[in-house]
Amino acid sequence: MIGSARTACTFSNVSAVKKSASHQYAPKRPAGLALSVAVAAAALLPGLSAPPAAAVPRDDKPAASSTPGAPGAPAKPRYDPPPADMSKLGGDQLGQPGTQVRLGAGAPVLPKDVTGRSWIVADAESGQVLAAHNAHWRLPPASTLKMLFADTVLPKFPRDQQHVVTPADLAGMGPGSSLVGVKPNLSYSVHDLWLGVFLRSGNDAVHVLSSMNGGVPQTVKDMQDHADDLQALDTHVVSPDGYDAPGQVSSAYDLTLFARSGLQKKDFREYCSTATAKFPGPEGKDKKRQSIDIQNTNRLLTGDFGLSPYKGIAGVKNGNTTNAGSTFTGVAERDGRVLLVTVMNPESAESQAVYKEAARLLDWGFAASGKVTPVGELVPPKSAQAGAGDSSSPTARSRTEQASAANRGESGGMGIALAVTGGVLVLVAGAVFLINRRWPLRKR
Repeated sequence: MIGSARTACTFSNVSAVKKSASHQYAPKRPAGLALSVAVAAAALLPGLSAPPAAAVPRDDKPAASSTPGAPGAPAKPRYDPPPADMSKLGGDQLGQPGTQVRLGAGAPVLPKDVTGRSWIVADAESGQVLAAHNAHWRLPPASTLKMLFADTVLPKFPRDQQHVVTPADLAGMGPGSSLVGVKPNLSYSVHDLWLGVFLRSGNDAVHVLSSMNGGVPQTVKDMQDHADDLQALDTHVVSPDGYDAPGQVSSAYDLTLFARSGLQKKDFREYCSTATAKFPGPEGKDKKRQSIDIQNTNRLLTGDFGLSPYKGIAGVKNGNTTNAGSTFTGVAERDGRVLLVTVMNPESAESQAVYKEAARLLDWGFAASGKVTPVGELVPPKSAQAGAGDSSSPTARSRTEQASAANRGESGGMGIALAVTGGVLVLVAGAVFLINRRWPLRKR
């Protein structure tokens, strides 16, 4: 196993602040979720040890329904207007088309230069949705769907498990897929493969892990079941890697649920916050394998292509396909407050628009926190509600064990620039959660 490279962190740990969510924004739903996530973020040194990554390939290049643009310009995906009556999960306002926000005294207005067809800004701790735009519009998700893939499959295999890749493991990838460079007949650790998934959005790494999980159809089923448990009801999974496929859709709301769920897992937090790493390369003439440098394609994490790293960023995942356009979900911390933002398919021709619009929304969210009335909330998983009052259930038992381990101080090291309080405790019936285990930053 070849370990990941680390970059310097300019932010210290953030203490866990236990907060309760208000549930008035989820009519006809069980009591919601109060999630306390404390994230310390990454800022890269001006000179990275790894060279800048090459231009990022699109996740796919299939034929798509599109509207021709100017001569020589790439065709833009064609979508119908947002439905007039979308899902109201998380609150009535979230089911309405257009921008939803309730500004209070002293609250800044939303940035005007945000063109995403769908976006959401939410407090990761309380689950309150501060503002949204077509939050439940079902759109192609691109590689942001890999967050659901990771949240579903990552717990199934130990990170040091080795796997010799077969040609069958790599079968079925779409033409033009983004790749990390997995080769058949060579051995890779699970840790290596997850670095390929998160940093290079490698569909080859996704297919190998899916093969280890029983195959692509089984993995798709597992992902759909997990999405249903998370109440991500806008999501229909067809491919585990997010490659464009007929009927494959998600929403800004659902992608934010996936990120929030994944961030409760230590390995997920580490991988999504890793800026650069070493990945096993092919064998040379002497049969020895050299490592290659890989860099995260999340430009708010690493900078590059005219962008600087966003102050406080700590993940999560970007995507880009023909049908989806650019998509991005990010998590960032500032002054003890943690926000999640998702942007889907900006219409702007601005370079790196999805990152710039996400950064503008994060800036607004940090400035507006405490000065707006939430327009909705992120709902808890069904399984959390089912296990909340049953101490004999596997879910409840695992949370009890997590709490016990936290009290004994059994916490591991973290990835770069990230400290998230992890582990889930059931406090009362109705699935009110608090994150109660701290993962300190690794000493450099």
